[in-house]
Amino acid sequence: MTATQDAPAAAPQLEIGRDRRRKEDQRLITGRTKWTDNIQITGMLHLAMVRSPFAHAKITNIEVSEAKASRNVVDVLTGADLADTQGVLINAWPITPDQVTPVHLPVPADRVTFAGEIVAVVVARSAAEARDAAELVDVDYEELPAALDLKEAAEDKVLAHPDLGTNKSAFWKFDSAEAGTGGNVEEAIAKAREDGIVVEREFRQQRLIPAFMEPRSTVVDPTGEQLTMWSATQIPHILRFALAATTGIPESKIRVIAPDVGGGFGGKLQTTPEEWITVAVARRTGKPVKYTETRSESLMAAHHGRDQWQKITLAAEKDGTVTGLKVDLLADLGSYVSLVGGGVPVLGAFMFNAIYKFPAYQFNCQTVLTNKTWTDAYRGAGRPEATFGIERIMDELALELGVDPLVVREQNWIKAEEFPFTTVAGLEYDSGNYEAATEKAKASFGYDELRAEQQRRRDSGDKVQLGIGVSTFTEMCGLAPSRVLGSLDYGAGGWEHASVRMLATGKVEIVTGASAHGQGHETAFSQIVADRLGVPFEDVEVLHGDTQVAPKGLDTYGSRSLVVGGEALVKAVDKVVEKAKPVAAHLLEANIDDIEFKAGTFGVRGTDQGISIQDIAGATFVAHNLPDGMEPSLDSDATYDPINFNYPHGTHLCAMEVDTETGQVKMRKYTCVDDIGNIINPLIVSGQVHGGLVQGIAQALWEEAVYDDAGTLVSASFVDYLVPTAADTISYDVGHNSTPSLTNTLGTKGVGEAGTIASTPAVVNAVLDAIRQFGVKDIQMPCTPERVWKAIQQGTAGATEDTTGAAAAHFDPATDGEGQTDRTAGASSEGAGQ
Repeated sequence: MTATQDAPAAAPQLEIGRDRRRKEDQRLITGRTKWTDNIQITGMLHLAMVRSPFAHAKITNIEVSEAKASRNVVDVLTGADLADTQGVLINAWPITPDQVTPVHLPVPADRVTFAGEIVAVVVARSAAEARDAAELVDVDYEELPAALDLKEAAEDKVLAHPDLGTNKSAFWKFDSAEAGTGGNVEEAIAKAREDGIVVEREFRQQRLIPAFMEPRSTVVDPTGEQLTMWSATQIPHILRFALAATTGIPESKIRVIAPDVGGGFGGKLQTTPEEWITVAVARRTGKPVKYTETRSESLMAAHHGRDQWQKITLAAEKDGTVTGLKVDLLADLGSYVSLVGGGVPVLGAFMFNAIYKFPAYQFNCQTVLTNKTWTDAYRGAGRPEATFGIERIMDELALELGVDPLVVREQNWIKAEEFPFTTVAGLEYDSGNYEAATEKAKASFGYDELRAEQQRRRDSGDKVQLGIGVSTFTEMCGLAPSRVLGSLDYGAGGWEHASVRMLATGKVEIVTGASAHGQGHETAFSQIVADRLGVPFEDVEVLHGDTQVAPKGLDTYGSRSLVVGGEALVKAVDKVVEKAKPVAAHLLEANIDDIEFKAGTFGVRGTDQGISIQDIAGATFVAHNLPDGMEPSLDSDATYDPINFNYPHGTHLCAMEVDTETGQVKMRKYTCVDDIGNIINPLIVSGQVHGGLVQGIAQALWEEAVYDDAGTLVSASFVDYLVPTAADTISYDVGHNSTPSLTNTLGTKGVGEAGTIASTPAVVNAVLDAIRQFGVKDIQMPCTPERVWKAIQQGTAGATEDTTGAAAAHFDPATDGEGQTDRTAGASSEGAGQ
């Protein structure tokens, strides 16, 4: 291999910032790929789960003889049969040292704690035969009182786990005065009661279900040297670790593969009983085993999200300048403390202050056990809940002042010249420009014109009223600096790993620990590498989702793939370039100090000599002419631990029309301008924003997990759990303002959760804005026509009680959480990545 003396070719078009159709779409949308349920292995057995119809009951007897005698049934296993081999499900985030955490067995032997819990497992030669036999398993139960209402459960009126003696799992507190990040919130509130404004409201975050496209599926093959699991999961690396930690199988003997995965929204961020059961049955039988859930099983027994009561107290001066914020939170964990479920409200703790300059802040959270499906991260994980609370209360403050909602926001937000800014919650926001995003959104939305139309409709008594909703937001994503996670007692780090392999033919393989489930990793990562190495986009292959191919990683959640995984990739690429430099100098017969790299070519400064990095890869492979002592490999890897969270932000504006005679709501217009830093692929970003918007709007208008008085989920199918279709939505006006992040090389910020975080309060604020003149103070989500109509009819007197269905009493974690840890914890300015 010799160096060319020709002038280097013109630099290729830059990939970063370019609309690229996703590489992966061709196989995904045509179905020419490998989903977990597609996997077929010779001799494979199939599982069906027998699930409890009761929310809380003792198991007094299980009769399995008829099921065992069924055609092609291999075995029927109960909790007693699996006691020594099934392992336990772990909680990786105990938020306080004294957190009350029930033991979570995949198949309990004596008592069920939610409707849908597994009590027996049928093993058969086909999935259909397993399901048929499951109908023949006869289980006798002694029904027990169930803790279902969150507020009543917090008062221990009925115990979800009687052996624990309480439903209170953990009490967690952040106080700015104690943390040294702000003043005393009680003093701020007391002062505002004397000579300012105090706004107190209670908001409900309803329970939601991550309705991903592909139901969860697991295949386990125990027949090789390693136990191999295929799972429709977001977290193959964490899953591997958790299996090793709880089953006694050495980690080196476990291989986890996440093939193409059909969506997650946080719903595949858990370690599940079904995965543990599949492993146990595979080890017991010595044969490959598959389990794929039905859609009803997914809605009923896969984890749920949200489910909070929020009491918010905001103090302000008479001119609207905020002086204090206090949040009392009740969070429903369901029947168990899941993988990171207990910590989801803690993530929200640092976002209630949002983009505003609160001088004093306190957050009190009581997590509570109930006899419902357990909750965990759902797209946004704690941050949508916080954004909803603060954006609703800021609207209420504007109402008290009699000013436009945008006016009170601008009065109190962090100004562009004040960045970087350390918040009252102790986080350092590195960059942002709320003014620019808001002005751009207002212009695109036609804010002043719509306000004028709204007034005309009110003046004329139009039966269809117009409401305008505002939501300004920021989020902490790119989870997260390991030292901060450590300060919050999280059970893992926040780093990510990447490798770059230069192949002999000049092609490039990159390996990432970030495991995709629809985000477009293969395309965006290829664009980054193509620009950084100066190679064609088509020459880059992305490998992921297999712990044997990508042995290191912490997977995908919290908008971390690009800002953490992408940064690890940049560092690995830069190492490749540095390793190639001495080879280039040797082949070009130049001093290494004179070598410069640009657009994929190493050149000698001041000359037209050059050689491409792909040619160097070939020369390194044959190793015929390398510098003395040079390792014949350019391959490099890197592990990146972020120095701070990442803080995208934006302004979302929504116009809703409300028919006052029927309660029907209709979206007129939706505009958002998000600041996600530098954009790698605008097409992918638009898809992420659109999908996020629909998910957040769905919480505001349609989706809700509903239980009856016995604890049965009555919204356990898509007939009753209303997921919107394209026909239910409109075209959204999506724009961007860019202030690059200062904490990563690419200047990027997360985008996957932004739309979901911001859209819900924008829609609810718009609905309320349309009908406030009728005395409506609040409507519990989802804002269905029935609830809206009742609110209009009942006005001030009935809206709160009848529309929300809320219990009259309010549980105050700050006073009723006695006996548990009263702890000021979290990311101070010292621990939050200064």
